[in-house]
Amino acid sequence: MAAKKLSQFDPKTFLSTIDGGRKIVAFAKKQTIFSQGESSDAVFYIQKGKVRLAVVSKNGKEATIGILNEGDFFGEGCLTGQPLRLCSATAMSDCYVMQIDKKSMMEVLHQEHAFSDIFVAYLLTRNIRYEEDLVDQLFNSSEKRLARILLLLAHFGKEGKPEVAVPKISQEALAEMVGTTRSRVSFFMNRFRKLGFIDYHAGDALHVHSSLLNIVLHD
Repeated sequence: MAAKKLSQFDPKTFLSTIDGGRKIVAFAKKQTIFSQGESSDAVFYIQKGKVRLAVVSKNGKEATIGILNEGDFFGEGCLTGQPLRLCSATAMSDCYVMQIDKKSMMEVLHQEHAFSDIFVAYLLTRNIRYEEDLVDQLFNSSEKRLARILLLLAHFGKEGKPEVAVPKISQEALAEMVGTTRSRVSFFMNRFRKLGFIDYHAGDALHVHSSLLNIVLHD
């Protein structure tokens, strides 16, 4: 019964009904939501669009650490006393994001157990994803890493139907995520296209087919 109740709980609807401490903010594609080093005082929930998380090293090298989609949270570090943002968040497409201040988010987590359970489950799932990313970087070839990232961008492996098309993403950004060069990404993308694993349509939208799993699963 508890599992059924949890599955029926809609965090988007619930968050839209909490009193105060929240606002809906629209961000245009490529617009910065927050920057690394800024004060950390709110949690964000994606209502529509995609968001890219990235970090910049002291020597100026940038690395993408995550691509988030509708229904994802980010900026939750403030809840653990993190005073400054450890990464930057940028809209990959036109986005609608709910911004919830730290105090309101803490109150909601303590008062609404169903929401708290969903939020904790989300954080655990994302932590597992980060562990998988680390293993991917340590042990898999750059071709496999690229294939896995494309499948994740297309929502393969998540509940529901995978996305038909992935919003346009530059090969430079993919190279950052894979940990390789743009020329290698270009080579693999051309190979995937020739093998029928991906294709491009109007507006350069990228279509990822389930057959790309063959690259990830092949030893």
